[in-house]
Amino acid sequence: MMSDNNDMLRTNTGDFRLRADIMALMLKGAGYAALLCVVVGFMMWALYAIGLLLPEESRDTSDPTPLSYNLTVDADQVA
Repeated sequence: MMSDNNDMLRTNTGDFRLRADIMALMLKGAGYAALLCVVVGFMMWALYAIGLLLPEESRDTSDPTPLSYNLTVDADQVA
């Protein structure tokens, strides 16, 4: 009599099913992380593109915030 064992991948054991579920969850998480990286990269590119659309004079003006100042110390000021 012929055997009805058609389980070529040995999926009837719980160990394989656990590994397959873990692998699927890891790939799902990697996909979410890749999507997040693509979205962040697109947002950075969009800000860069908007900056290129600004006129040249806007890049040469002083900072509009009143509390911004240069924190560098000259060598003459150091004791």
